Order: sequence, then structure tokens, then C-alpha cells
Amino acid sequence: MLKEFKEFAMKGNLVDIAVGFVMGAAFNKVVSSFTGGIVSPLIGLLFDTNFKDLRIKLKDGVADETGKIVGEVYLEHGQFLTNLLDFIIVAFVMFMIVKGVNKLKKKEAPAPEEPAGPTQEELLSEIRDLLKK
Repeated sequence: MLKEFKEFAMKGNLVDIAVGFVMGAAFNKVVSSFTGGIVSPLIGLLFDTNFKDLRIKLKDGVADETGKIVGEVYLEHGQFLTNLLDFIIVAFVMFMIVKGVNKLKKKEAPAPEEPAGPTQEELLSEIRDLLKK
């Protein structure tokens, strides 16, 4: 059983998937820092606000005994839009990578046609001629 597991774990596809997963996680961090550190502030300049902090108050909170307000409910659409932008960037880059890899793959040569052998009628004629002898 251990031998079978080792063979399964060392198959090329599984190792490729693991490497892709780790690289994808690292790439996601790069994209998140790009959108959070570069794109969001630029969009924030247009709207004169921090893009990630865009939110709508749905429910007012109440002050507790220490004076701290609790129970406020917000719809945080700025964070959602930031994550959506992250997803679009990652999806586009993955699309371009797959497109590039597919272009680099050698186009498979069409399988050579089998040599045309004798037809059934020709074979039967040969057999008939051999039987006549």
C-alpha cells in the first residue's frame, strides 16, 4: 500500500498540481498587494476616499457602559470590489498563461494513414486463384 501511495504521489500530474497551487497562492499575494497598494489608492484619488474603506452603514449601534459603540452593521462593498478586482486580474493572467502554453505546445502531427491494403474483393480473388491451382 505504501508503494502504491508513493507511485501515486510521484506522478507528474500530481506534482505539477502541487507546484501550481503553491505558485498560485504566492501570485495571489502579489496581485492582492498590487490592487491594495497601487490600484485602490489610485481609484481612491478619483473618489476622494480610501477605496477599501467604502461601506454603507445598515444599522446604527448603541453605546455600551464604556462608551464604545457596538452593534453597528456595515455593507463593505469596497472590500468586495477590491477582491473582485483581484479575481479578475488573476483570472486574466491565468488565461494568458494557458493561452501561451497552448501556443508553445508542439502541434501533434496527424497520424500517418495506414497503407492501403488489398480490398476484400482482391483478397477473395487471390484465394480463389490459389484454390484453382
